[in-house]
Amino acid sequence: MSEYPADIYTEPEPSTDTLGNLGPLSGMAGIWTGTRGLDVNPKADGPEKQAFIEHMQLHPIDAQTNGPQLFYGLRYHTQIFKPDDPETFHDQVGYWLWEPATGTIIQTLTIPRGQTAMAVGKAAADATSFTLEAVRGSLTNGISSNPFLEYAFRTESYRVTVTKHADGTWSYDQTTTLVTPDRKEPFPHTDRNTLRKIGECTLNPTALAALKQAAGSTQA
Repeated sequence: MSEYPADIYTEPEPSTDTLGNLGPLSGMAGIWTGTRGLDVNPKADGPEKQAFIEHMQLHPIDAQTNGPQLFYGLRYHTQIFKPDDPETFHDQVGYWLWEPATGTIIQTLTIPRGQTAMAVGKAAADATSFTLEAVRGSLTNGISSNPFLEYAFRTESYRVTVTKHADGTWSYDQTTTLVTPDRKEPFPHTDRNTLRKIGECTLNPTALAALKQAAGSTQA
């Protein structure tokens, strides 16, 4: 028996308050910086450890529906730099999505080296830590790479754990499992950082419209 309803067309009426409906993603909206990042990546002569500085923006989006399916989410853009180097070391965009009905969290990501992925996990609405995973070959939480990356740095899996802290910061710890032609064993490419808030987010369009309407009613 399918877990999905027979009616796949009727859409729910979502709330305009995305920030109030983010479940475990609550508290992640805003502009953030992290100055103590660490990347461990594969090189020809062995693993390389690289410290990095990160700048990340997460802004709420209007609720999204697929028929009866409903998501609230954040659009994000992260840029990573080596200390004392203005060149972008890593650039990534995507969405963090929360489906209240099923307790599902989704992270979509795209990087300008010809690679995309969608990681999926489950969590309670009040969870302060959660883990998502993408797996090569999956049709629902998969990884897609350009031909060179598929040959030289084949990504078998991507796993990320997010932890929100009592002081308002949040951390991520991620492992991208890579297969390279010159190694007998897969290489665990790891990244981690802790982010602190330096600015507020921009509200989603329907939330802004509701605020303006409320302000107009008050003035009237």
